[in-house]
Amino acid sequence: MPFEPHLGAFPAVPPADPDDPTIVAVHDWTAFEQISEVTDHWQRPGWEPGTRAYYWLLTMPTAAFGNQIPQLQTAVSHLPYDPIPDGGIHLTLGRIGDTENTPRRAVHALLDDTRLRMPDAFDLTAIPITASKGAIRYSVAPWTPLLALHTHLAQATAAAGLGPMKPSSHLRPHIGIAYSSRRWPATEVRTALEPMRNLSPSTLHVSKVDLVLMRRETGAYRWDTVAEVPLS
Repeated sequence: MPFEPHLGAFPAVPPADPDDPTIVAVHDWTAFEQISEVTDHWQRPGWEPGTRAYYWLLTMPTAAFGNQIPQLQTAVSHLPYDPIPDGGIHLTLGRIGDTENTPRRAVHALLDDTRLRMPDAFDLTAIPITASKGAIRYSVAPWTPLLALHTHLAQATAAAGLGPMKPSSHLRPHIGIAYSSRRWPATEVRTALEPMRNLSPSTLHVSKVDLVLMRRETGAYRWDTVAEVPLS
């Protein structure tokens, strides 16, 4: 399934080669250059006080990026961003549903379905640094193994009678490091990030996917891990 343009995604149009780190990084930054104002990340639908929701995540230790993440977060500390704390770095693969509409028995069925025919483990390149309308983030490549994993998770989620997750063709993988806490001129964000864009990429080995139960606290997402599902 190829990646498709989608107005609800950022960037709306996928890169010409989603597996080439340089092309992906340039494409993401070019898309961000078109934005005049960043938005408040926390003003998002689907979250009310007390909401708890199941998600598929790739979780990553801050140490996997060396000292880059603290360095990058310090570079934007004068701007209205909430830094993602240690232990909270992740790549979101999909929302399954909130606890009110997700029976526990269906979660168990989902895990059983997911463990069948898991895709192979793979390496991912995280390229500093860009931003979206509501977050500062790493670009990542290649997208093809992420597409295969997302497709598998979406099919397992549907087979368990849950979801639906967003279409795999609309996936725009990234790794956030800070969330915008209000509306703000994007030019000031670009000025802060530009000197950091020559930092070295990080190589991340993806060998599992996490099913988590997520909640929102002030300026941060927190979660409890329900299960870690290893890749083949």
